[in-house]
Amino acid sequence: MKKTRQGELFGESDGIAKASSIPPSASFVDSLARGLLARFPDPLDLNRVTLLLPTRRACRSLQDAFLRASEGRPILLPQFKPLGDVDAEEMLLSGEDALALDGLGFGLPPAVPPLLRRLLLTRAVLSRSAGSSSPPAEEQASLLAGELGRLIDQVETEGLDFAGLKTLAPERYAEHWQRTLAFLSIVTEHWPAIQMEQGCVGAAELRRLLHEAQIRAWQTAPPKDPVIAAGSTGSIPSTAALLACVAKLPTGEVVLPGLDREADAETWTAIGEDPAHPQHGLYRLLETLGLSRGEVGEWQAPEAPTTVETRPIPFRARIVAAALRPASRTAQWPELKPAFDPERVRAALEGVSRITCADPGEEAGVVALLLREALEEPGRTAALVTPDRGLARRVAAELRRWNVEVDDSAGKPLARTAPGSFLRLVARMVEADFAPLALLACLKHPLAAGGLSTGAFRAQVRELETLVLRGPRPAPGLEGLTAALEAKREEARAGARGTLEKRISAALAFLSELAPSLRPFAEAAGSPAPGLAGIVSEHIACAEALARSEDTAGADRLWAGEEGDAVARFVFDLDEAARTNGVAGAEGRGALRGRGYAGLLDSLMADQVFRPAYGRHPRVAILGPLEARLLHADLLVLGSLNEGTWPRESDPGPWMSRPMREAFGLAPLERRVGLAAHDFAQAMGAPRVVLTRALRSEGTPATPSRWLLRLDAFLSAVGVKDGIADGRGYIELARALETPAQVRPAERPAPKPPLAARPRQLSVTQVERWMRDPYAIYARHILGLSPLDPLDQEPGAADRGTLVHAALERFLRACPSELGPDAEDILRRAGEDTFAPLKAFPGLYAFWLPRFQRIASWVIAQETKRRFERPQLFTEVKGRLTLGDFTLTAKADRIERHADGTTSLIDYKTGQPPAPKEVDLGLAPQLPLEAAIALEGGFEGIAPGEVRELVYWRLSGGEPAGEEKPVKGDPEDLATEARNGLEALAESFLRPETPYLAVPRLDRRPAFNDYQHLERIKEWSASGEEEGG
Repeated sequence: MKKTRQGELFGESDGIAKASSIPPSASFVDSLARGLLARFPDPLDLNRVTLLLPTRRACRSLQDAFLRASEGRPILLPQFKPLGDVDAEEMLLSGEDALALDGLGFGLPPAVPPLLRRLLLTRAVLSRSAGSSSPPAEEQASLLAGELGRLIDQVETEGLDFAGLKTLAPERYAEHWQRTLAFLSIVTEHWPAIQMEQGCVGAAELRRLLHEAQIRAWQTAPPKDPVIAAGSTGSIPSTAALLACVAKLPTGEVVLPGLDREADAETWTAIGEDPAHPQHGLYRLLETLGLSRGEVGEWQAPEAPTTVETRPIPFRARIVAAALRPASRTAQWPELKPAFDPERVRAALEGVSRITCADPGEEAGVVALLLREALEEPGRTAALVTPDRGLARRVAAELRRWNVEVDDSAGKPLARTAPGSFLRLVARMVEADFAPLALLACLKHPLAAGGLSTGAFRAQVRELETLVLRGPRPAPGLEGLTAALEAKREEARAGARGTLEKRISAALAFLSELAPSLRPFAEAAGSPAPGLAGIVSEHIACAEALARSEDTAGADRLWAGEEGDAVARFVFDLDEAARTNGVAGAEGRGALRGRGYAGLLDSLMADQVFRPAYGRHPRVAILGPLEARLLHADLLVLGSLNEGTWPRESDPGPWMSRPMREAFGLAPLERRVGLAAHDFAQAMGAPRVVLTRALRSEGTPATPSRWLLRLDAFLSAVGVKDGIADGRGYIELARALETPAQVRPAERPAPKPPLAARPRQLSVTQVERWMRDPYAIYARHILGLSPLDPLDQEPGAADRGTLVHAALERFLRACPSELGPDAEDILRRAGEDTFAPLKAFPGLYAFWLPRFQRIASWVIAQETKRRFERPQLFTEVKGRLTLGDFTLTAKADRIERHADGTTSLIDYKTGQPPAPKEVDLGLAPQLPLEAAIALEGGFEGIAPGEVRELVYWRLSGGEPAGEEKPVKGDPEDLATEARNGLEALAESFLRPETPYLAVPRLDRRPAFNDYQHLERIKEWSASGEEEGG
């Protein structure tokens, strides 16, 4: 299935391929630099050398090696050329732009820009799915386009033809494959036509074309100056072809990284059959070069000068090679025991240690400590090598405790930069139709200023938050926010709350000033007319307007600094791609209209990274396995050595199964494991190596990497179980960093405010809180702390109770005596009128009104029964009772005054009424205290009289809609006990030594506590303090 013209490019040459190898026990770049300086002592000769290296980072690393090897002497460096020797997936992950071989692109089509290709494929996916019953959203289509792009890269990297998909004997596969093959017509039929129309080729295809052009050029006119290709394993076919050409040039040579020259013939043959083996890639490369291992020499380089760390003896490489033998050859491990003397093994592994941590957080702390320790010695270098981006971010964060900004080769996701996150938040805010959470996330971003000073803007946003964004969600859009504020202003005006009314008016003015900046983008995002290009334009205009401060233009703030430059380039590329033929336009099949624009933006930004040019520590780095190839460092920490992380799981992707990939001609997935294993084996040659892993990953047990298990098994087989040192001491050090010098258990809060500050009046509902949690009374009435409602508050029992109470009050005032046939209608209308202002909060309105309709039917049934005696009804009646220096207040939900002078007190509960035991124990004193007020004639307009009954009405609106629950016991006895208890409580707190204790008894703490975070109950309750009163 592979194209044969690559083989023809080798040509017939009389030249003998020349290759050498640098062992893992030597620093590759330092050995290469010393050898080149020894071979070309004349600086002018060295400058004529062309060095082909795998990546740009490898070029930079070799430049540093020349500086070390020259010991400060001025030299003219060779010409460095990156080969781009990474497979298609690694190229996308690493972001290495390594396609350059100068001067060979003449006459070749340019590479299609990544964002343009993504959008073209997205439109192709939408067009292909237009007739389906459930077409994907644009965000989903973009994700599918990304997967298609990866498949295209893999196919172009291997030099295959998509026409081969049709010859895979599809009748052998399931019906799913038939649908997949039909979908892949996007890349087999449509994509070639799109590329032709655009006049571009894929990045991987261009790299292959450049390699082939270079091969033709060198075969036609071999260069007179030396050409050396170093460090590549030839994992990409076109790169392998180029290496073969270099090896046969009269002045060419290939320098291999870590070729195993000591494996026996049977093992070497087995390596050729095992793609997951670290030497498999070099086995295949030697076949391409037409060389045997015996024909590969050893790179000649002078001895290295004494450094901070001495390189390990070569015997360590033999240990690693033996441990990672092909599975078919591990049975011979016991036979190797005589060759691996225990003392010699221990000496070779002297610089290797292993640390097994409890979780990724602990692993990050340990790794950061290791890197920080390395910096204590001048000149010493250290690096973490891991494919785990989570560990990399954690370690970078840990190092900041010592003000060490680490060089992370993978960079920072563009979406996590300040301008990148701001653009995403602006898009999310508009897509969410200005919902509270999305709106505040955007307006509280550091770049948001809205034409004001930062302080003034933050103050206005906080006002908007407290006035309308906390609590139930307003209606959608800017109009919904305005309507909610106006409704609250009318309430404040009706209640003669002038200060609140002014605050709301100021918030309305602030919102009206923001609206012109926000509305055009919102209208564009909600309309199909502008298309993607129009939405991108409005998005950027909105973001710049929102970023404008009182003295700086929005563009100057948004695109400032390195991060701003990177995001600006992305936005420019996106805007340019959105306006390109084939993407632009909102009409036609598969048109990109920008629906779900925020998700589409996230998917497009996901693969973009930002790499700062300066400001990072010169001696410490975080690298992926790809970037660490050929690296020099005195300490290498190999992190996240768990199966599934390093090596990664071999995922065939969504398009083809393993057998189908093999039949098509794609490289076996195990080859990636082999490349990762080679990286691991090379890294084991560093002077000092620390292998780390976590026992658990994402809350589940993790399996050690196969390479760790192999090392353990081999060392056990040769009788050196303790060959790798245990570095658990670093775990103790890392834990010590997190452990305070002294742990003092938190004390239960027990403030003793002065008597003048203590409240002398409380309501009956607050008395229960006073008994159960005096600190809550202290926080509310003495400190004046009121709890904030949550954002997007769910309908709660307290708010529902307020509305139900208000509706029933309206009904009782409308029908104070007789019930007519339309009583239920009157009650329902009372509920609708009460709930009417909440139409500005559709969540509340839709949640509660239906429940009240069910409550209404139950209430009318109860009213019919209770009005048989025609009692005089009082609703929401105020009362008070003076007890010495303390005053008790109340507002009774309903009082019935009977003809015999007795009264019934009824309390509405939309939640669960207190249990009878709580009433008996005096822990729920509300109704008994109201009875005490009634007995004294403390309710307005009601004479003193005997209390007949105390009743709770449970009004849930569920099943059943309501329940009547009388309080057991004699009402007057309960009232007397409650009054005596309150008098004792009030007298106690009017003494200065009585503290407002936080939850005196934990078993009686209130069900809901707005001040629990201030009381820190879990801290002092776990300290062993008694829970007594």
